[in-house]
Amino acid sequence: QVQLVESGGGLVQPGGSLRLSCAASGSIFSASAMAWYRQTPGKERELVALINTGGNTNYADSVKGRFTISRDNAKNMVYLQMNSLKPEDTAVYYCNRHLPLWTWGQGTQVTVSS
Repeated sequence: QVQLVESGGGLVQPGGSLRLSCAASGSIFSASAMAWYRQTPGKERELVALINTGGNTNYADSVKGRFTISRDNAKNMVYLQMNSLKPEDTAVYYCNRHLPLWTWGQGTQVTVSS
């Protein structure tokens, strides 16, 4: 079973930047499309960014132009560079395979507030 460990969250002011990291165990990582999701209390988890095995990316409209997803298959890592952060980006961020899902990690809290 693949284990996912997210890190890099924190408190940042509006307009600031953060870089999230996700470490994945297991040899099947490089053969998997990966994604970042986020969830706020009372809402369903939403897909934020996706990167396939060929490096092609897709983004939710709400983050397009501000967030960049990338991966390093040699290190089994996925990253999310978040720029021009807004208060509505506040959420717990998770990485996971883009279907079928693996077991969720603990996530990393991102809070955007002045």
